[in-house]
Amino acid sequence: MARNHALDTLLRPAVELYTVQVCLAMAFLCVFAPWAIALTPLFGLVTAVAFLGFGIYRLRQALRVLRYRRNIRRLSYYSMTSKEIPVSNERLFVGKGFRWEQKHTQRLVDTYLPQYAPYVEPSEWTNKARRLEARLEFAPFPLTLLAKATAWDNAVNPLRPLPPVGGLPRLHGIEPEEHDVTLPLGERVGHSIVLGTTRVGKTRLAELFITQDIRRKRRGQHEVVIVFDPKGDADLLKRMYVECERAGRANEFYVFHLGWPDHSARYNAVGRFGRISEVATRVAGQLSSEGNSAAFKEFAWRFVNIIARALVALGRRPDYLQIQQHVINIEGLFLEYAQKYFDEHDPKAWEKIIFIESKLNDKNVPFNMKGRPLRVIAIDQYLNQTRVLDPVMDGLRSAVRYDKTYFDKIVASLLPLLEKLTTGRMAELIAPDYHDVNDPRPIFDWMQVVRKRAVVYVGLDALSDTEVAAAVGNSMFSDLVSVAGHIYKYGIDDGLPGEASGKVAINLHADEFNELIGDEFIPMINKGGGAGLQVTAYTQTLSDIEAKIGNRAKAGQIIGNFNNLFMLRVRETATAELLTNQLPKVQVFTATPASSASDAVNGKTAFTSNTHDQLSATSVPMLEPAHVVGLPKGQCYALIEGGNLWKVRMPLPAVDPDEAMPKDLQELAEKMRKAYQVGQATGSEWWEAPGQRRVADDLPLDLQDDFRQMAQGAADEGDAA
Repeated sequence: MARNHALDTLLRPAVELYTVQVCLAMAFLCVFAPWAIALTPLFGLVTAVAFLGFGIYRLRQALRVLRYRRNIRRLSYYSMTSKEIPVSNERLFVGKGFRWEQKHTQRLVDTYLPQYAPYVEPSEWTNKARRLEARLEFAPFPLTLLAKATAWDNAVNPLRPLPPVGGLPRLHGIEPEEHDVTLPLGERVGHSIVLGTTRVGKTRLAELFITQDIRRKRRGQHEVVIVFDPKGDADLLKRMYVECERAGRANEFYVFHLGWPDHSARYNAVGRFGRISEVATRVAGQLSSEGNSAAFKEFAWRFVNIIARALVALGRRPDYLQIQQHVINIEGLFLEYAQKYFDEHDPKAWEKIIFIESKLNDKNVPFNMKGRPLRVIAIDQYLNQTRVLDPVMDGLRSAVRYDKTYFDKIVASLLPLLEKLTTGRMAELIAPDYHDVNDPRPIFDWMQVVRKRAVVYVGLDALSDTEVAAAVGNSMFSDLVSVAGHIYKYGIDDGLPGEASGKVAINLHADEFNELIGDEFIPMINKGGGAGLQVTAYTQTLSDIEAKIGNRAKAGQIIGNFNNLFMLRVRETATAELLTNQLPKVQVFTATPASSASDAVNGKTAFTSNTHDQLSATSVPMLEPAHVVGLPKGQCYALIEGGNLWKVRMPLPAVDPDEAMPKDLQELAEKMRKAYQVGQATGSEWWEAPGQRRVADDLPLDLQDDFRQMAQGAADEGDAA
C-alpha cells in the first residue's frame, strides 16, 4: 500500500489480510510439504521465510488500515498519573498528537463523503442499542440486565457506547501514528493563551502545565509559579500541593483564598513599591476612565497619592484599610502629620496655633472650611502666615481646604472600591497587621515570592462576589507589573548582599483571566517577558475579553501579544476564526468516476468503452470553524512555534495512591468542593455562596417539624390515591 498518492484510501476493507492468509498458507506448505510445489526441503525453508516476510509486511499495512478505521470512530484510552508526566528542562509537554498537514485536511474531507459513512458513523445496531438503553432505563429487573450488557464499556462488546467526550473522533483519528507534542521553553516567554468553553479540559491542561512548572529545576534552581483561580477549583489546589510536596517545595507553597480567610495567607497589594506614586496608580487604576469618570479618576489618584506619601512619611506601610480611613477622614491624617512636622521643625508653633484656635467661631470660619475641626482650621491659618516648604504638608493642606461636601463628591467613586476591598474579614487578608505576632498566617509579597522561588495559589472566590474578586485580582496584577518592572531594571537581588543571580522564570497561570484583566494587564504581557514573566491565560471566548475591557482595540492588543494559541472546543464562531483565519489554504483532491463509449472505427469491434477516475483539485481552508466547534473534550489545536499547527489530545488524569495533603488544606479543599460543587452538573446547592443559608435553616425547630409532617401527609395521600 503506497503512501505517496494524492488520495489515501484508508477507509476501505483491509484487503491486505487476504494476502496475509495466502502467505501463511504457502509458508506452511513450503515447510511441511515442499514436494507439493516441486521444492527441496532446503529451498522450501528459504521460500517459507520469504513468504512470512512478505506476509508480515502486508499485515502491518492491514493493521494500519484497521487502526485508522477504529480511531475514526473511537480513540484509544489515554491516561497518565502525575508521576508519569514528563518534565524537561528544555521543553513543555502538551500531550500526544501530530502536526497537521495537507494530507490530514484531505482525509478529513474524505470522511464527509457518503460512500465512507459506514466507516465513520455509528452502525445501525449501535444506534438501536442506545435507543434500547433509554427505553429500558426504568424497566423491571430482568430487562435492565440487557441494557447493562449493551452499555458495558469493554472491547469485547461490539455495541459499547462511545466515551462521554462528545465531539467528532475523526478529528484526531485521521492520523493513526501520533507522538508526544512539546513546546520549547524559549517560546513561553512570548506568552500563551488557552481558549475553550466550559468543562472541555482547560483546567486539566492547566494542571498539566503547572505540574511541570513546579517540578522543573533549571541550573539547580526551581521556577516561580503563580496561579490565579477565580472560581476556586479544589482539585487544582490539591494538585499544586501534591506536586510541591514531591518536589520538596512544601515550605515554599502559599495559599491565598478570599473565601476562606482562616486558612489563607495574607497579602498587601500596596505595601511594596519602587516609587510612592505606584500606590495611587494601583488603587485608582481600577476605576473607570470612560467619559466624565476620567476626571474623577484623576482626583482619586491625587488624593490617594497624598495619603500614601503622608503614611510613608509617618513611618507606616500603606494598605487599603488605612487609605479608606483617611479618605473618609482626611483631617485626622492632617493633624497627625502636622504634629510630627511641628515637633521636628517648629516646636513653638503650637502656641500660636492654639491662640488662633481660641479666636475662631462660626462667624469667622472660611466658608470652604465649614464642618472641619477648629484645630485643622487653626493649622491652616498658621501655615498661611508661615512659609513651610514641605510637599507632604502642602498636599494634605490642599485636601482639607476643599469644601467637605465637594470633597466627598469627587472621591465618591473611590469609596465603593475601597469598601469592596476592606469589608468583613477580607481586610485581614489584604490589609494585614504586621505587628500581630500571634497570627500564624504568613504574609507574602511578590518580590519575596520571586526571591524564594515560591509557588502561590490565589483563589479569588469569584462565584461569591465577582466585583471583589476582580478588584483584588487587578490589584495583584498591578503589583506584579510593578515588581516585573523593578526586576527588569535591577534584577531580583537588588539591595541584597552577595553576587546577583540574574533573572528567574516567573510562570503566571491565570484561569478565567477575562474576570481579572484591566488596563494593567496590557503592560504585563507587552513588557513582562523582559523580566522573565511567562503568562499562560485561560478563558472561554474573545467576547469575554472584549466585554471586560470594554474596548475592541485593547482586546485585540491583548490577544495580539500571545504567541502560542491552544484552542479547545469553543461555541463562538469568532473565537474559532482566531485560529482558522491564521492558517493557509491547501489543495484537496476529489476523484470523479467517468466512463465513455464510442462506435468502433474499424469493423473488427462493435464499440469501445473507457472507464477511469478523474482527479480534480480544490483550494480549501486547512481548518474550518466547524472543526473547532466539533472538538471532543480533552483535545485541542495548538498553533505554536511560529504558526505550526498541531492536533493534540491531553492525557486523562489517573489516580495517584499517595496524594495526601495536610489537615488544614484538606479541610479547605473539602469546603471548596462543597461550596462550589466543582465538576458536578447535578446538585441543588452549586449556586450557593459560602456561608449562605437556606430559608428552612432559619425556621424554628417546631415549625420545621410541622412542615415535615405536612409534606409526609401529602405524600401518604398521594400513595393512597
